[in-house]
Amino acid sequence: MKMDQRRPTSAPPFERAPHPGSAQVLLCDLDGTLIDSAPDLAAAVGELLARQGRPPLTVEAIKTMIGDGVPKLIERAFAATGGAPPAGELAALVSRYMPLYEARMTELTRPYPGAIETLRALKDAGWRLAVCTNKPEAPSRAIVAALGFDGLFEAVAGGDSFPVRKPDPGHLLGLLGRMGADPAAAVMLGDGQNDVLAAARAGLPAIVVAHGYGRVPVHELGAEVVIESFSELPGALAALGRT
Repeated sequence: MKMDQRRPTSAPPFERAPHPGSAQVLLCDLDGTLIDSAPDLAAAVGELLARQGRPPLTVEAIKTMIGDGVPKLIERAFAATGGAPPAGELAALVSRYMPLYEARMTELTRPYPGAIETLRALKDAGWRLAVCTNKPEAPSRAIVAALGFDGLFEAVAGGDSFPVRKPDPGHLLGLLGRMGADPAAAVMLGDGQNDVLAAARAGLPAIVVAHGYGRVPVHELGAEVVIESFSELPGALAALGRT
């Protein structure tokens, strides 16, 4: 675990009544942070590309395209295989992609080692947990339920839950507002630049995992803490003065 100095700068089954606003809150990114979803994303993107006469992309290539929502993923995949689609065609391609992904989104996707156990221990210690991801909300909820995170998260906010998404701080602040939580009690856990920027702009400290999909090396992101495994997360929170 490494400490880094930040530059200044209807109710779903796992949503429950708000806790007192002073309780500690951990907002968690999903893809590349809690779950390794790149294999299923790559397979769905590959099927869409094949239907458009494009070559497939490797899982490693897809990892560099994840994090800014589905439209950006599709745009980057097409740009890498012969040219980005015209702006007027992107929405149709996204609509074709979503059923392909939703049909297989938990075939190869798995939680990272220790993710569920560590979050359960934090919840048992009184932490409030929520997901804040640029992935659409509906598949995010389905994945969370399917992979064994049931009952851990008080709320899930996707890239389509609010008018803005990460790195806009309104994504984090909107989720905290929905939870009735105090931003001063919150920490962002993520893997990439969008997570760190959104946290900084919202006035939250950020912890990043070293195993993620970010395009910028983790130690260059400006997060307060970088962790190598989930076993380090409780210590990272304690180092931030959050217990």
